[in-house]
Formats: sequence, structure tokens, C-alpha cells
Amino acid sequence: MRRSLKLMAASSLFALVAGAASAQTELRMMWYNDGIEGEVMQSILDRFEEAHPEISVTLDVVPYQAVLESLPIQLAAGNGPDIARVTDLGGLSEYYLDLRPYVQDPEYWETNFGPFLDWLDPDGDAINGFMTQLTVTGPYVNRTLFEQAGVDLPGDGATWEDWAAAVNEVAGALDIPIPMAWDRSGHRVAGPAIAQGAQMFDADGNPALVDEGLQRMAQLLYDWHQDGTMSLELWGSVSGSSYLGANEDFANANVVMYMSGSWQIPQFASTIGDAFDWWAVPAPCGPAACTGMPGGAALAAIGDTEHPEEVGILMDYLAQEEVLAEFYGRTLFIPGHLGLASSGIDFDTDDPRAAHALATFAGAVPSISPVAFALQGYPSNRVMFNALISRLNEAIVGELTLDEAYARMEEDIANQLAESDR
Repeated sequence: MRRSLKLMAASSLFALVAGAASAQTELRMMWYNDGIEGEVMQSILDRFEEAHPEISVTLDVVPYQAVLESLPIQLAAGNGPDIARVTDLGGLSEYYLDLRPYVQDPEYWETNFGPFLDWLDPDGDAINGFMTQLTVTGPYVNRTLFEQAGVDLPGDGATWEDWAAAVNEVAGALDIPIPMAWDRSGHRVAGPAIAQGAQMFDADGNPALVDEGLQRMAQLLYDWHQDGTMSLELWGSVSGSSYLGANEDFANANVVMYMSGSWQIPQFASTIGDAFDWWAVPAPCGPAACTGMPGGAALAAIGDTEHPEEVGILMDYLAQEEVLAEFYGRTLFIPGHLGLASSGIDFDTDDPRAAHALATFAGAVPSISPVAFALQGYPSNRVMFNALISRLNEAIVGELTLDEAYARMEEDIANQLAESDR
């Protein structure tokens, strides 16, 4: 009889444990890394799960290319994650969940994330997520190479042509293989093009990519690839709109100047450290402006989730000021939270290069062109970026003339916008 009672008690305990396990909600978060932010996020999620044992969160870390190319396909098929870290902020807006009914204090979100909520929902007033980082595009230089070559860094107001001359002088003196490298990205090209006078839109607000300013920047990039200032092997190694970074070449001291952005700071602090002076410099100037592009990555809730209430609980937790202060501080990211931007972040670094880079990029925000902000907020900006980089690259590698490339850019944009309007 006692044995039977023990078996019944064990069975009851097993049933309770199984019931609790089956009641646990499982959420999936798609994530990509530029540096250590995945490690930081995982530690925060671990604490969240301790505070909310009824919810488990799986952090699916994927290559950035998967976020650009695979995630939109998954979302269109209704097979996406519950939450995703995205950079095509407005372009994916049709797939986002409006968190307004599921967060405790919508006013907190509006107050602290207001300007960036519009990037995620350009045509409405939804709360879809928050910026995991605010980014600014701009160059880094290997200052150690400049010092070894006895070449001064160009000063305030220096143009892209001034910088091209300087990095060629350094590379020639020290036999460095790549004087200048840029991320192969339409977003990266857009800021310098706006500095050259590109307006990106017509008077009615419609996309108008190709104008004199865009052509000036495209001609510079074309010429630099032909004269060896930039490496044909980098951009020419991929096709279409595929992204390609040059961070590893820069980290290995094979590049004098690298056009990328603020998101590289934690990676360079880790991979380069004090091996050489990697130094952020202000955006070079054109006749219209000295500007890069704003941007960043957002953590967005996905509308097809089966667990909107639990997603709201998680997003509320992650968006807390103290949690984000820790996240931004440990990852060395410029905050996309107005309260923290005002009060300041205690960045977890004693690296003077990282501190200087953070100050340089944060200080660049007030000088960003309004055209750049408008382009970043445009829901179909990815169409423009992709047309720009894919057709420009075809000209650079000799498959098209520049004039043919400009015509194809305009055709691509018109066709893709028409397709999306069907």
C-alpha cells in the first residue's frame, strides 16, 4: 500500500512539473552581431528568464546577411521569429506588431524613443520596438600608419579628395595594399553622395536618386577603383546588392582609411585593441555638407507572433532605462534612448581610441543633413540603396558605363516600387 502511495505521489509531482513546463511560453529572437552585443543581450535575457520563469527566450544568432535576405522571406511566409533585430527599419514595417496594447506605459516609449518610432512606422503612430543602437556612418583611419609615413591627418573641413590624396601618400610610402576601403553598401555611399549635393527625392517627395550630386560621388568611387585608391578585388568579389565589409582588412592593417560607421567600435576595441591607433575622423565634406548617414538597428516585435502579451512583457523589460544603460554601456553603442542620450552613458571602456570614436560619432549627429534623415526614414530606402550599389558596382567592374548604370538605377527603383504597389 505504501509503495502504491509513493508511486501516486511521484506521478502527481511529475504531472505538476510537466504541466508547468508545458505552460511556459517560448519566444524566439533573431539577432546578428557586430561585436559583443549578442553576449551582452544573452546575459540580460538570462536575468529576464529568472524574473519571468513562465517565459523562455531563444536568441537565434545569424549572419547579418541572413537578416537582410532571409528574414524578409520568412516574414512574408508567416514563418518569422517573435522578435528580430533589423536594420531595414521602415521597409519591414508591414510585418511589425504594434506593442501599444501590450506595454505598461506607452508614454514612456513615446518620450524616450519618439523620433525613432517614426523610422519603424513612417505612416502611423505604432510602437513597434526600440533602437538597440543609433549609428552614424563615417571613416576610421590607421593613425599609426600616418605617423610612420610622416603624413598629417587632413583637418576640419577636409574633402573626400583631400583624404584620397593623403591615404595614397601613406600607402605609397609604406607599401600598404589598400589606401581606402568602403563597406559595399548603398547606405554607406548615400551619406557622401548627399555631401556632394544629392537630394534623393524630388519636390513631391518621390525617390529621385540620380542627380548631379549622386553622379559626382559615383564618379569619385569609379575613379578610385580604377586608379588603385580602392581595391577592385573587394567590391568586385560579390555581385548584386550583397553587402561586404572591409573590417578584417582594416584590422589587419592592410587599409589606411575605412569608411564604415560607429557600430565597428566594440569590434575594433576587441580585435585591434592597442595594436595600432584606429582613429575615427569626422565625415569628409562635399560642396553641400559634411555628413554621414544616421541609422542603426532596432529590436522589433513581429506581428505574426502567437504570444503578443509575452512579447510585450519582454520588450518592456528590455526597454527599461537601467537595462538599456547597461546594454549601451557594455556594447559601446550610441544610445537610441533620448533620456540616456541626455543623462549620458557610462561606457565600459578605458580604451582611448574607443572613447574618441564614441565622442566623434556622437558629435557628428547635429551636423547630419536633413536629406540623410529623410532618406533613413523613407520606408523603401532599401530599394534605393540596392539599386545604387548594384548598378554602381557593375560600372566599376566594367559591365556597364556610368551613364548606363544611372539609367539602370532609375529603372530598378521604378520597377521595384511598382511591384510593391501591386
